[in-house]
Amino acid sequence: MTDQDLPFAAPPAELLEAALYVPDIDSAERFYGGILGLDPIVRVGNRHVFYRVGAGILLIFNPEETCKPPNNPELPVPSHGAHGQGHFCFAVEGLALDDWRARLEAAGVEIEADFHWPNGARSIYFRDPAGNSIEMAEPRLWER
Repeated sequence: MTDQDLPFAAPPAELLEAALYVPDIDSAERFYGGILGLDPIVRVGNRHVFYRVGAGILLIFNPEETCKPPNNPELPVPSHGAHGQGHFCFAVEGLALDDWRARLEAAGVEIEADFHWPNGARSIYFRDPAGNSIEMAEPRLWER
């Protein structure tokens, strides 16, 4: 079967959620909820903590917990998980990147890179406590 043989479906309209995997939910909660100030939605023990980011949701999972088969028949989410460092990028307007850089450095978070892309958009990169690469970039980085 080729792509042309598949029934038509419109491409997804937007990203609803994205996930990062961390072994320590407490440190992730201090980082994402405390340092980054994200709006928490729910935490379930040592399994996960979820945050609202604009219209989307950032899911922070402990892979040692999410790899276990589901035990709630009313929530039959398949087991999943990833190990190793991932990447996530927040949209942050230009001048606010300076404020974020100052806040992160004051919190002891090392800025690994701060640069301008060929189209002029700026990004800063840093790591969460689990080593995930976190980026804050001007939204014009991906202008259409």
